[in-house]
Amino acid sequence: MSDATRPMRTATVTRDLRRARLGVSLIFATNGILLGSLAPRLPELRDGLSLSYGQLGVAMAMWPVGALLLGLASGTLIRRFRSSRVAVAGMVLCAIALMGAGLASNVYLFAAALFVVGATDAWVDVAQNSHGLRVQRLYRRSINNGFHAMWSLGAVTGGLLGAAAAGLDVSVRWQFAGMVVLVVAINVVTYPLLLKGPEPQTTADEGADEAAMPHEAPRRAGSPRLWLLLGALSLISIAGAWAEDAAATWAASYLRDELAAPAAIAAFGFVSLQGCQFVGRLTGDRMIDRFGQRAVARTGGLLMFVGMGLALAFPSVWGTIVGFGAAGLGIATLIPGAFHAADELPGLKSGSGLTIVGWTLRLAFLLSPPIVGAIADATSLRVGLAIMPVMGLLVVLLAGVMEPRRLQASPSASNGPL
Repeated sequence: MSDATRPMRTATVTRDLRRARLGVSLIFATNGILLGSLAPRLPELRDGLSLSYGQLGVAMAMWPVGALLLGLASGTLIRRFRSSRVAVAGMVLCAIALMGAGLASNVYLFAAALFVVGATDAWVDVAQNSHGLRVQRLYRRSINNGFHAMWSLGAVTGGLLGAAAAGLDVSVRWQFAGMVVLVVAINVVTYPLLLKGPEPQTTADEGADEAAMPHEAPRRAGSPRLWLLLGALSLISIAGAWAEDAAATWAASYLRDELAAPAAIAAFGFVSLQGCQFVGRLTGDRMIDRFGQRAVARTGGLLMFVGMGLALAFPSVWGTIVGFGAAGLGIATLIPGAFHAADELPGLKSGSGLTIVGWTLRLAFLLSPPIVGAIADATSLRVGLAIMPVMGLLVVLLAGVMEPRRLQASPSASNGPL
């Protein structure tokens, strides 16, 4: 029986496995809360530090600089200390560093704090995905998009809290102090829920490939085809990251400065993208199981291309909010899909594919803020945001590297409890 037609074995979902799934979900959620709480306050931070769009973009680029310079340590840290410990400790450090950004009195301290945020966020990103994929392999069915849905839910929650704080004139420092207490408390409680024991050396150590990736003879680590696949997967994840960054860094400024939306309404560009991304990720596992990752990714790229293209071509406050929502729905499964595909590529050590794609993902966050900021200073934010539909078209063209086969899960394995 071929891999394409072999039915999957039903996984025994134990209490410990459900607890581990809940624990990973909570880490993803708190990671989203941190970013979500920052995005609505960026216009206020920019005003307080007297920055132009370009200067804010350069300062924000220190986040991915920290991730790029120190993010490649993620795989080593995970193998040495376990993904569970790296994820939880990284979240605590990331929350404290973000508090430092909110307290910064000048652009240099702001940028330095974001550098630390970027480094610790990169460790968390790889560790939480690595641990989530360990849980998924034991479930023997696709649950990874559900974890990323929790990240989006956290981002929406943080965004709404940030919008409410801005509308009520709560200072940035008090808002961020509350976020630190919340994030640290949740992660301390979460750690005992996670999987015990050392990291597997290969994906085969904890079960067969449950997400319909091709089972081929192992490739050499230096194989040109292997690196081309990693490159294509990285570009797909970068397209999703660019859209996320556009909403997080620029949506509130664009709606406030160019479309004259009040501060509380301006926050809804980011909230719209993250809210629709949450819906897309919540339903993404079922869509991938039914139609395959390739079709879902290609449709998502088309949504981003059309949604943001129309929003920018015919600008209005609510049209732009809807456009960001369409982009969020479109990119929902891109990053988790690329991460999963990279983690399953044969010929790489455990965590290596995730680390490589995660590192290149940070490249998008490095390039996006200064590029969009420079374009905005020279022309307008509307022109700078035009890169979003272009990225959607790129996904449509590259989606062929995603695996087209659907899962052959048994009914009892497809509707298990959390």
